[in-house]
Amino acid sequence: MNALFFECGCLALLLVCLLLERASLARRLKKIPLRICVAGTRGKSTVTRLIAAALRESGRRVLAKTTGSKPAVILPDGSEREIRRTGPPSILEQMKILKLARAVHADAVVMEMMSIRPENLRAESGAIIKPHILALTNVRLDHLDDMGRRKEEIAASLAAAVTQKGRMIVLEEDVYPVFHEVAERRGATILAVPKNCAGEDAGSDLFRENTRLALATAEACGVPRELASRGMAKAGPDFGGLKLWKTDREGRPWYLASVFAANEPESSRKAISLLRRRHVELPQNMLALLSLRADRGDRTRQWLEALRGGFFDDFARLVFIGDHAAAIGRRKKIAAGAGISISAVSDRRPRKIMDAVFSLSDKGSVVVGLGNMGGPGEGLVEYWAQIGEIVP
Repeated sequence: MNALFFECGCLALLLVCLLLERASLARRLKKIPLRICVAGTRGKSTVTRLIAAALRESGRRVLAKTTGSKPAVILPDGSEREIRRTGPPSILEQMKILKLARAVHADAVVMEMMSIRPENLRAESGAIIKPHILALTNVRLDHLDDMGRRKEEIAASLAAAVTQKGRMIVLEEDVYPVFHEVAERRGATILAVPKNCAGEDAGSDLFRENTRLALATAEACGVPRELASRGMAKAGPDFGGLKLWKTDREGRPWYLASVFAANEPESSRKAISLLRRRHVELPQNMLALLSLRADRGDRTRQWLEALRGGFFDDFARLVFIGDHAAAIGRRKKIAAGAGISISAVSDRRPRKIMDAVFSLSDKGSVVVGLGNMGGPGEGLVEYWAQIGEIVP
């Protein structure tokens, strides 16, 4: 009997704690009159930064949080603070960000969503942040094991983030029927951003789609386009954003391009195309570094399918790095069907990887980092920033 009373007492205490936490969260949310979440497959960190910069330019005290390659908090004065995690990522981290927003007297928050699975997206959006606006960047094939293997399935997963009577802003080319279905059930509204709202003038180092979405979101918050564009031009770059460095090796020019954060083939192809348009002086000789992760098996399969589909036809060589790189590089049937030279570097140290890469060409090359920022990717980006000069 005593044990039963003890268990009931523990359950009652737990219930009280949950109710108190819920009440505390409600008070925090009430103190933040504008809350924006950014979801989607690619570009979330960049769009979060752009929206926050536009709102900041309008005079709002904005706290922003990105979750991408390096999670960070952007304070109302525009300064940044990297988030140091002691364990795996958890959506409960978002509650701490809301607490910080109240502490710095922010009147707006712009938060990149952390979740992948639809049930987690629903909890993060509907139970924790309760955004007034959900900005959705795009629907692309990634996280296939968690979100689905067709774009329609991924769209359905992302639709879980739509809140009751909230607003969803999405590019018109990424509007799927399931968005309308969910919005109707939840009394939400959808704003489809037209393609002619290009915003080419707002930021020279950004994907046009990201600019369109951020401008439309800022305008929905009452920020005039000219003011929003001016603020967005001041937005700090994300660690995982598209970057290019130049270095010399024994008198040979080498270009080092970070496309790691694009992750999957569709976004990576867009990034490489943008890189070529922006830097017409780049040599034609390209070498791909494909960084693999053991915990992203679905993404590895995507890249192997892209290899068979001709993704790397414009590259002189493909080098596997990261988890299982050597084992995959030795698979003869992969090399046989690729039509390009394939090798692997098992060493994970950036300097050792690059020493091996530099030995592959006697005339220099454009080295394009692909696949995953996690694993060797992050270390390579930091190393490239040390040995190379950034190409604007």
